[in-house]
Amino acid sequence: MSKQDYAEIREEVAKLCAGFPGEYWQRLERDSAYPDAFVQALTDAGYLSALIPEEYGGSGLPLSAAAAILEEVQRSGCNGGACHAQMYIMGSILRHGNEDQKQRYLPRIASGELRLQAFGVTEPTSGTDTTSLKTFARREGDHYVVNGQKIWTSRAEYSDLMLLLARTTPKDEVAKKTDGLSVFIVDMQEARKAGMTIRPIRTMMNHATTEVFFDNVKVPAENLIGEEGKGFRYILSGMNAERILIAAECIGDAKWFIKKASDYSKERVVFGRPIGQNQGIQFPIARAHAQMRAAELMVHEAARLYEQGENCGEEANIAKMLAAEASWAAAEACVQTYGGFAFAEEYDVERKFRETRLYQVAPISTNLILSYIAEHVLGMPRSY
Repeated sequence: MSKQDYAEIREEVAKLCAGFPGEYWQRLERDSAYPDAFVQALTDAGYLSALIPEEYGGSGLPLSAAAAILEEVQRSGCNGGACHAQMYIMGSILRHGNEDQKQRYLPRIASGELRLQAFGVTEPTSGTDTTSLKTFARREGDHYVVNGQKIWTSRAEYSDLMLLLARTTPKDEVAKKTDGLSVFIVDMQEARKAGMTIRPIRTMMNHATTEVFFDNVKVPAENLIGEEGKGFRYILSGMNAERILIAAECIGDAKWFIKKASDYSKERVVFGRPIGQNQGIQFPIARAHAQMRAAELMVHEAARLYEQGENCGEEANIAKMLAAEASWAAAEACVQTYGGFAFAEEYDVERKFRETRLYQVAPISTNLILSYIAEHVLGMPRSY
């Protein structure tokens, strides 16, 4: 990508993904089951620890390599949503944790001994208005007592650790609304014994997402990342990486849909000719390819800037928006090409169609990206 296309990594990821064909994902959907075997295979191959430095047992690869891994996962028809968070949320520990926290957690995350898959930020009443969250962590001696509720906390049931954002100072007592928020590493097994409950939410796609309730859950003070009250900044610093990686997944989805649609259009014969000969079929697929290529270039540019340590907020947000729109355009073209067969489970089109739709809503909605561009790039008045 930035300096190379990581052809060898892509080839190896594709080989791994070939062991998890459509039938595997279809079976999981029917059972609402978590893809344990797939996640374990990615972990064992070292892909989920790609961004963890070598000194902590990871591969120490740049963000563009992680983007290539996730793009290839999606292009192969698999779903990285089951584990992609592990790639980027460990960045809060790496960038802002103390050396003891890094030594205690990162090597075990890299080896697969611990899963850091859960990210507790969003709440039912605040949504994307993160500074209005109500979950509160009160300091009591050598620990904090946490009370509150999180929603859309994906993979909470399958994670050993959670990165939790909570208020440590009430909003009406801080100078800036972004102050007074803190980040904690929560040991999920200990928390479950101490008042944390997890409730799965059934959704349109098999995303293993949940609601999490904290009822006087004790978290050791040593699990606070960085300084108390500075957590919002720590979370923000990882969001560009998240957006770039999700954008790469959308590019992979778009490539899957485009290949699936173009291949089928050459084989499917109606009225004595392949349907791909008809411009009504050709043009939407061709347009989706053009959209995907343009978005792909923006993903590469955002990753390049990120790796150079430059501010890439504009590029990361635009990449995520354009890639999500490109994958959806490709999904639409694929459904129209397959016609009725698109709705049959066995072709995987309907599954991927549902999965890729998520990314215009999460991890940040298209409208908030447009608001960001209007305010921070074009200098227009803040709209919210």
